[in-house]
Amino acid sequence: MGSITRSFANNIGSSGILTASAVTNATVEDVTSFDNAASSATLVLLSTQTASASATISFTTGLDSTYDEYIFKFIDIHPATDNAFFTFNMSTDSGSNYNVTKTSSAFRAYHNEADTLTALEYTTADDLAQSTAFQRLLPEIGNANDASASGVLTIFNPSSTTYVKHFISYGNVNHDSNFSINHFIAGYGNTTSAVNAIQFKFSSGNIDDGIIKLYGVKKS
Repeated sequence: MGSITRSFANNIGSSGILTASAVTNATVEDVTSFDNAASSATLVLLSTQTASASATISFTTGLDSTYDEYIFKFIDIHPATDNAFFTFNMSTDSGSNYNVTKTSSAFRAYHNEADTLTALEYTTADDLAQSTAFQRLLPEIGNANDASASGVLTIFNPSSTTYVKHFISYGNVNHDSNFSINHFIAGYGNTTSAVNAIQFKFSSGNIDDGIIKLYGVKKS
């Protein structure tokens, strides 16, 4: 990375502007390689589950004190039922019950394919206030053959027996009415018990297709 910095510095003109030769394929590849190396050194893939007309997908192992942060990536999640919400809940008893009390907030930005409707808004229907219900992560996903949703859920220090369990989620949805929805949720599980299992499901119908990966984030 030091050689990249020197290369850029050597190509700054007297006016303080980069010369045309400052950015080359080689320097871009170096930056990309550095970024990829950092990413691969940080995330550790723990498990992968693939849906196939699945009522739920549950992760009952892997969430422990090994890592302070865990990341779920959901890839091309496709509902069997049109207009379904992708949801999750936490467990403190290894998956016997998914009923952790949660408080959360939500907002979204959307834009339709016809380029006639756009908005940035708080979504009251997607937040929770001291509720054990499943938390909505991604809204109103279409079940057309090419429709799906993808996103990320991060849970911080789930094994703590001192603090509540913070989570942040974001993703993009191919809405059932042909909207792109960029959706954001954040909140906490209001428990000081260790969270050791996570379950995902749709608000209605099965998870027809899709992949969910669980990663641990290495401690610094």
